[in-house]
Order: sequence, then C-alpha cells, then structure tokens
Amino acid sequence: MLAEADALALLERGEIEIEGRLVDASNTTLRAEISLDGLTRRCVYKPVRGERPLWDFPDGTLAGREVSAYLVSRATGWDLVPPTILRDGPLGPGALQLWIDEPAEVPALIGFVPAYDVPDGWFPVASARDEDGDAYALAHADDERLARLAVFDAVINNADRKGGHVLYPGTGGVHGVDHGVSFHVENKLRSVLWGWAGSPLFESAAPILESVLSDLSGPLGASLEDHLTVTEVQHVSLRVKRLLRSGRFPQPPTDWPAIPWPPI
Repeated sequence: MLAEADALALLERGEIEIEGRLVDASNTTLRAEISLDGLTRRCVYKPVRGERPLWDFPDGTLAGREVSAYLVSRATGWDLVPPTILRDGPLGPGALQLWIDEPAEVPALIGFVPAYDVPDGWFPVASARDEDGDAYALAHADDERLARLAVFDAVINNADRKGGHVLYPGTGGVHGVDHGVSFHVENKLRSVLWGWAGSPLFESAAPILESVLSDLSGPLGASLEDHLTVTEVQHVSLRVKRLLRSGRFPQPPTDWPAIPWPPI
C-alpha cells in the first residue's frame, strides 16, 4: 500500500505513459503508468480537453471537481477518494488519480439481487425486472463504510454515485471515484446509497462534519477555490451545516432523478 504522501509525489512529478482508454467512460478517461525514481504505479488521467460539454456544468471544470472531491475526502480523514491532483499530461492539463486495483475475492456491497433474496443487512432502494420479467432489487449493504460515502456525497452534492463508482481495494476500506459532476450549487444529489434516507447520522459523523466546516473557513476553503467558484465553496459549507442541523441522512430529491442511470 502506497502512503498518501508518496502517492501525491508520484502523481505530481512522475513520468506518464498512456496505456489505453477506458471505453465505457463518457469523457476521455485514460489508464496510464506513472514512474518516479524507480517507483511505478498505474493512474487514471482525465484531460480537460476530453471533457464532454454538459448543460448544467461549466465547460472545462470537471477535472477540478475531481480534485476538489479528493480535498474534501482528505479533510474528513475517511480515505474515500484516491489521491488526485491536477497537472499537465500528454494531452494537456487534467485530473490524475491513483489507480485502485480490486482483488477478485472482495465482494461488492452494492448490486442487483433477486427481489425475494435480498441479503440480510442490505437495504433495497429500487425495484427492477430483467429481460425475462424476473423481479430484482437494487440494494446495498448496511455498512458504515458506505454510510460514510453517503455523507460525503451529500457534502459534495454528487450527481452520479453509481455502484460501479465504488471500489473495494481489499484493504478493508472502500473508495469512491468519478466525481466530475459534483459541487453544483443546486441540489443534484443522485445516488444508489439511499438506504439510510431520513435516518439519524452515525455517531462519529457530527464531529467529522464540524471539523470539515471549520476547515472550510481556512485551508480547505482556499484550496477548493483553486478549482471551484466562491459560490460553490460557500454551498459546501451550507450543505455541511444542513447535515449538522438535521442530524440525518438526506432524503431523495423529488424534482430530480434520485438514482443515476445506469445505476451500476
């Protein structure tokens, strides 16, 4: 396991060699090797020039939102987002994130399961049918690692928490990736992690959120303003205050699709 400081140094100063493109991604997403002083790891490189224009997010800002998600994750201490930076690469400036390998034996905590066989300790969040008409449930585990991710998504206003954007590195934690459509000033929260909707936050959430709120008035806020507008950073603080005031997980929106498509 690479220490965070070593990972950041590698991402910041390493030599990038592109291996290929991840074809399922909607924006240009490249897998690459990055090497520095004999250390080589894989990374994900998302050049700004490969970002697809969106109607509701300013052009050329998605890479900065990826970095902003890492900065907020680091402030929580929950290690939810792999080390991510903004730097120049073979195709120009872009987000560079440490690649996360997933051991095959580590089971996913989110997925479609037969509607009659939702595992004990899992929350069904949506119903579906396959091409043969059999009933399935989109469900996720009642697991504090995912609960942390749900709180984090509420803070950054993540509009695209798919099941496939949750990775399991085999170290006992979980990682969230693909945060380019986050930090909008309007409520755009879309997620597959609605199992706790309206329930009280877990006990350790409040002190972490208080710490993040304090940091937003100092170094964290200043760092975020390198990638987001001042108004977007202010709304991060507003969302944290809202969570602290309610003490509960948010409810799904009624004026916006609550679950992204595809959900996995």
